Amino acid sequence: MSVQDVVRQRKPQAASETDHAAPNVTKSVTPGNVEMSIYPQTMQSINGARAIQIVNAKPDHTFELDEEALNAILCSEEVRNKKVAVLSIAGAFRKGKSFLLDFLLRYMERSGEAATVNDATWMGQEEEPLVGFQWRSGTKRDTTGILMWSKPFIVTLPSSEEVAVLLMDTQGAFDNQSTVKDCATVFALSTMVSSMQVYNLSMLVNENDLQHLHLFTDYGRLAMEGSSDIKPFQSLCFLVRDWSNPDEYPYGLKDGERYLNEEVLKIIDSQHEENKLVRNHIGTCFESVSCFLMPHPGLKVATSKSFTGQLKDIDSEFKKSLVQLVPYLLDPKNIILKKINGNAVTGRGLVELFKAYIKIFGSDVLPAPKSVLEATAEANNLAAQAAAIDKFNHDMEELCGSEKPYLSADRLQESHDRVKAECLEQFRSTRKLGGDSYSKTYEEKLIAQMAESYEAYVKRNEAKNIINAFRTPGVLLIVMAISYFVSSVLSMVGIESLSRTAIFGLYIPLVLVILWAYIKYSGKFSEVGQMIDNVTGSIWDEVVQPAYAKLMERGLQQAVKLSTQGLTKPKTE
Repeated sequence: MSVQDVVRQRKPQAASETDHAAPNVTKSVTPGNVEMSIYPQTMQSINGARAIQIVNAKPDHTFELDEEALNAILCSEEVRNKKVAVLSIAGAFRKGKSFLLDFLLRYMERSGEAATVNDATWMGQEEEPLVGFQWRSGTKRDTTGILMWSKPFIVTLPSSEEVAVLLMDTQGAFDNQSTVKDCATVFALSTMVSSMQVYNLSMLVNENDLQHLHLFTDYGRLAMEGSSDIKPFQSLCFLVRDWSNPDEYPYGLKDGERYLNEEVLKIIDSQHEENKLVRNHIGTCFESVSCFLMPHPGLKVATSKSFTGQLKDIDSEFKKSLVQLVPYLLDPKNIILKKINGNAVTGRGLVELFKAYIKIFGSDVLPAPKSVLEATAEANNLAAQAAAIDKFNHDMEELCGSEKPYLSADRLQESHDRVKAECLEQFRSTRKLGGDSYSKTYEEKLIAQMAESYEAYVKRNEAKNIINAFRTPGVLLIVMAISYFVSSVLSMVGIESLSRTAIFGLYIPLVLVILWAYIKYSGKFSEVGQMIDNVTGSIWDEVVQPAYAKLMERGLQQAVKLSTQGLTKPKTE
């Protein structure tokens, strides 16, 4: 199926009055959800090509690959076996990513008209509207998932090899509808499949930007298989928009890289270990890192509802920067081919990459990334939980530790209930992030931990009970004594055969006592020792204790009877 067939099947909406078309460009409309930026909405195609959504965001915050659309772009006869270069732009929503992508489109459509890097011929006429990826004003999210331009650009490299260049747009991060996992998945996926990832930022590169980059790329790294010695991602370009310090670091690539090395990624001794880790992570994840500083495009671009992308309304400094930036990214001698473990990827191979990565992100293989607040709240609650269980163990050691005497079961339970209540009160009174509902899970885990610890303390306390400690040998000795008595009685009455049989009741418990003593002394064959304890425990519970209770009861009755007889017997003179 061709790209045109896919476009027709998507049932595009009618074009609005704000649509504009460049000269010699077939006017069309863009179906589906497409990118939103800080500029007015435009919906067009260029020579029959347009933005196609290849990764769809579903209402349950999962992502689905549109294989039909992706195959239509990458599996045509012209592209499927060609090596590909993938340029993706990612970053916060409403920061002009699609506006910039349309200049990249214009360059690729007209790159033959540009003789040198500084030649602005490709930028077109001053009155020409900007078309391609959708961009519009407003505050509501418009784009979800990932979009790709339906036309791969066939470019001849200096080596005379023809390759396919693909432009990709991504859902803006940090809007009020996306979860941290949504943002991490889109950013990670786009970084994993691209050969050049443009990280679109505003005004400067701050620590939050690096932290988010760390989170998103680490999430992508987890999803990728391969040797840890190979850097998982290729090229990263920090694109700093609306740069406000040109006196210190002038606009452009050269001073942008100086700013990157001197201010952003520089590691100094006074930095916190977390900040050092972030910078080291970036160096270990990307084969190359660059930075380009761009000026503000102008007040009319940012505020005018009537702005349609005409060059006449864009600040001259911004246009100068575009003339440098776009060829830096897309000039044939600068194009970076997509590679996996050093091997170039073809159009067909890129489809398989998308399918494999989407499958991983849709499974339970990866842990869900956490926001800074969620991670802090988790650590906060875990610390409170750990402090409470430490108090529980400390107080229980004071009550029934190894150096403490035996406590009755009732007293131990009463003390445990008091200590448990104190620990729960300590946990609940500790100020924690996330609120009571978030802390409830950790409170339940604390209760389970205390219950497990209490079972261990009960067993240790029972071991101190002298009766329990000697129950096993005591029962065996009782069995030996009974066996000896029975054997003697049988022998006295002349029943020798039964007497010899009863004598085994003497020897077997004797062997078991010796074996039990050896096990307790050596620590070996603990399973056998446990079996002996279980058997003797059953004899104790089912035979000895009931017999002892019966004897005590009869003895008590006899004592009462004798006492009563003594009181009623008449006195003699």
